[in-house]
Amino acid sequence: MKRAVLIVDHGSRLPEANELLEAVAARVRERLPDRLVRTAHLDVAEPRIPAAIDACAAEGAREIVVAPWFLSPGAHTARDLPRIAEEAARRHPGLRVACAAPLGQDERLVEVLLERIAGT
Repeated sequence: MKRAVLIVDHGSRLPEANELLEAVAARVRERLPDRLVRTAHLDVAEPRIPAAIDACAAEGAREIVVAPWFLSPGAHTARDLPRIAEEAARRHPGLRVACAAPLGQDERLVEVLLERIAGT
């Protein structure tokens, strides 16, 4: 069964912000070479999440994990992403779409924040 990871963020009008997500995806591809790894945006930039899910399905994915590049739980991770996943599963019978948790409070992120603070 072909599996995919769709890393999603809010999207930005600034190309460098969207390029950051692509850089993250490139690193994930290195670590998960057996999966399709794609990116998408909730709003503002292309591709949008529904279109990216459709593209993964067209590439043969039968299972997709939507991985939010969001720090905090909120409306997007609690409501919007699950709704988009459910709609995609209805469009593609046999496709399993699951949503991962946001990055959240993780000690590794605290360490990165402390490094950034120290670097100022």
